[in-house]
Amino acid sequence: MANCGLGNGGWRIANGEWRMADGELPIRGGTLDRKDLEKRTKNFSLRLIGFVANLPKNKVTDVLSYQVLKSGTSIGANYREANRAESHDDFIHKIAIVEKEASESQYWLELFKDANIGNQSERDWLLQECSELLAVFTAMGKTAKARRAAKRAASRF
Repeated sequence: MANCGLGNGGWRIANGEWRMADGELPIRGGTLDRKDLEKRTKNFSLRLIGFVANLPKNKVTDVLSYQVLKSGTSIGANYREANRAESHDDFIHKIAIVEKEASESQYWLELFKDANIGNQSERDWLLQECSELLAVFTAMGKTAKARRAAKRAASRF
């Protein structure tokens, strides 16, 4: 279970489903509130840009910054694309890309942390947020795949 800190009380993921901390499902019309998560991923990108902009300039930070900026800003961009998918299979594919970008971003942020590079409080926030986003998109992908499998199984009968 991951606590995802959205809104009052936060969200958590249990058994591959999003739930509010009080147990309610944060679903409107059968889907998650896409706009809130789009805003959250955009905020992550903006804070990541600020973190990188304030790093000292040297070969190590240049390489790490380039890598984390590419993967970190791709999370929100690819999530927006997923929300405009042409089919359920397309959505699953695009969410898998979002999950991969979040995982890669987590790796680069872990390197910043382990090498003690950058502002500690901002780095820790970014790493926590990235970990939560990864948990969200992993659960979202699993749920979408399970729904696809259930739909396919039901159509066989």
